[in-house]
Amino acid sequence: MLLATLFGTQPFLKMLFADAAYQGPHFGGALAKILPQLQTEIVKRSDQVQGFVVLPKRWIVERTIAWLNRCRRLAKDWENLNRKGLAFLRLASTRLMLRKLCNPT
Repeated sequence: MLLATLFGTQPFLKMLFADAAYQGPHFGGALAKILPQLQTEIVKRSDQVQGFVVLPKRWIVERTIAWLNRCRRLAKDWENLNRKGLAFLRLASTRLMLRKLCNPT
């Protein structure tokens, strides 16, 4: 349901990058029912790699989640309603965008 809400507010989304844990038929079927126009790309680890390796596209998501977790209100699930949690997530994202715009490096 959260993906349908996200797509309603962001209709330009065309691709969803997911972890290898989401490659099963249950996730693909449920996503196809909710958002048939959204394509899914599973980012997998290579079998030949040993140790830590940055996976393509995945670091963008993990970096963004780390930035959002700096906001104390989002670090724990305090909200009773999803819309309040989404509102605070939007405020935190706006804060990040403003910081990037005001302090270009």
